[in-house]
Amino acid sequence: MDFAKIKARYENELYERVIPFWEQHCVDRQYGGYFTSLDRDGSVYDTEKYMWMQWRIVYMFARFAVAQGGNDRWLEIASQGYDFLTKHGKSEDGTYYFALNRQGVPSVAPYNIFSDCFAAMGAAAMYKATGEEKYRLEADSAMRSYIRRMDNPKGRWEKGLPGKPRRLSHGHFMMLANLAYEMRTCLGSHEYDEAAEQAVNAVTERFWNPEMRILFENINAEGPAFDLDSCEGRMVNPGHGLESMWFMLQHAEQKNDTALIARAADIIKGILDFGTDREYGGIYYFMDALHKPHLELQWDMKLWWPHCEALIACLFAYRLTRDEFFLEKFAELDIWTWEHFRDPEYPEWFGYLNRCGEVTHTLKGGKWKTMFHLPRCLFTCAAQLGKQL
Repeated sequence: MDFAKIKARYENELYERVIPFWEQHCVDRQYGGYFTSLDRDGSVYDTEKYMWMQWRIVYMFARFAVAQGGNDRWLEIASQGYDFLTKHGKSEDGTYYFALNRQGVPSVAPYNIFSDCFAAMGAAAMYKATGEEKYRLEADSAMRSYIRRMDNPKGRWEKGLPGKPRRLSHGHFMMLANLAYEMRTCLGSHEYDEAAEQAVNAVTERFWNPEMRILFENINAEGPAFDLDSCEGRMVNPGHGLESMWFMLQHAEQKNDTALIARAADIIKGILDFGTDREYGGIYYFMDALHKPHLELQWDMKLWWPHCEALIACLFAYRLTRDEFFLEKFAELDIWTWEHFRDPEYPEWFGYLNRCGEVTHTLKGGKWKTMFHLPRCLFTCAAQLGKQL
């Protein structure tokens, strides 16, 4: 495999097509923040400002500014977004709303802790880029809010009643591990190391079922962990699992934990074995652990972000284990992903395909897609490939 050639392809896509697309189209120069609902050509089709998407843009532009040795233009884009979000996006208790309207008036309550999660990431990246104390304080505030809310994520916005089983969510724990890594890397803080270790252990030991070789998305908080009698209990999200595992590898490498590297690599193999569509190629969106009907009607669609996470996970695992399986799987997914998601006519990639790999939505950004998974994938894969040279 020509690592240098593939690295150049990923970097060219990132710096010549993907970042310029968002730089040109996403900035709201009238009110601040960003447009994320962008059609194929970059035109805006909705002005709602979803906080996950907004903070992810802050994070990416700040991170790329650092990677380029201090790109003032990108840092300014990140800075104005940060200012808009901290001015308008925080509720009275310090948590972040789920969405704002274009002008910054809250439109959806702060029912979801991932708004705090990505606020912590964005603020931490801004501190790394500038060294300004206000960013470190905001990163710590959002991080502590995220941890504080994990036991009751939705708080007073919870719709569930006593008849609903209490579940633990894999996503909450995987993101805690990644957030702690970001805090160490950007802030030099070890405040969250213990919480990170607990999160890593939960993901790799509690959510992973070694007999079934499946990483479950939801487990019971009390009693037997795995509930195979409900759709929620049988829920499998291969993309989440693959993203989670490269977070685990990242954590393990920093801690020089060879046992965790081996465990995470083995889990990646299990996820890929279970989550790959052997008839049409690519990675399924959602799955049922027992292959029963899934409540999500879009379960068999192919989305951009699971494939992005799969590419990163394979390269990370190959570099740390030298197991040729991961290199072969990367080569397979690299071909499928670039052939099906990349738009040959306009910059940025399509996000939504049917099972056969045909485009179902022309959008390049929306409520759930923004400048995040794809550019992070291109950047991280290029870095992993560079370490092979």
